Amino acid sequence: MASESIHPASAPSRRVVVAAVGAAGLALTLNACGSEDDSSSSSSSDSAAGGSVLAKTSDIPEGGGKIFKDSGVVVTQPTAGEFKAFSSKCTHQGCAVTGITNGVITCPCHKSEFSVSDGSVKKGPATQPLPEEKITVSGDSISLA
Repeated sequence: MASESIHPASAPSRRVVVAAVGAAGLALTLNACGSEDDSSSSSSSDSAAGGSVLAKTSDIPEGGGKIFKDSGVVVTQPTAGEFKAFSSKCTHQGCAVTGITNGVITCPCHKSEFSVSDGSVKKGPATQPLPEEKITVSGDSISLA
């Protein structure tokens, strides 16, 4: 009986393993980033389609507003009984706005300022207004339209 030498299958080199793990990690990271963006926009659409209530009219101060981080909107009341909504994403570099003072919506990243009345730029570096969002006011409830 002839004896054959048994050679184990060659294992992948360390370089191949490290490259494969890196590629898999990159793919997961890119997929997660894409998924997050897609889910946030679809959840906004879902809540918009469902007309989810954001706030009571009494929650929005006259001449000011309130930021709804989870919905990506800022709701303002420029004058008594008039409600407006804008994207909470600054048009300069996409930072989320974080403050509303003296009729101005502010971005913390580069200090752009926007009007609570129409979202227009009051102070740059932003050059484009905040995009208007659709809301409905029914009784004392404010909902995404």
